Amino acid sequence: MRTCPCGTPLPYDDCCGRVHSGAATAPTAEALMRSRYSAFATGDAEYLLHSWHPDTRPRTLRLDPGQRWERLEILGTTGGGLLHTEGTVEFRAHYRHSSHTGFLRERSRFTRLDGRWVYVDGDTTLP
Repeated sequence: MRTCPCGTPLPYDDCCGRVHSGAATAPTAEALMRSRYSAFATGDAEYLLHSWHPDTRPRTLRLDPGQRWERLEILGTTGGGLLHTEGTVEFRAHYRHSSHTGFLRERSRFTRLDGRWVYVDGDTTLP
């Protein structure tokens, strides 16, 4: 069994795979962020669109097959817990594209919509 791309020691099928398949929902903003990272890593554009707020979601999403997401670091969170309706997660996502390596740093905003967490938008202009 392969471990989940989101960085937990759990197998994918017991972690983000359950959220991707609809068998479970993300209980916190951080869990949703981890599931979205895993969706990028596994190429699951349908889940990414499903977990995006309808007011900010693009009509379509095409993932770059040449980009490999390699590691996720959670840098901080605000709100986003079981009793919250909004939250932020700051993270660094490391990738490889051809022979180039880099990372994306973002502070993502999440909100609850009809009882489930959804991604609203993110700020990538962080220092």
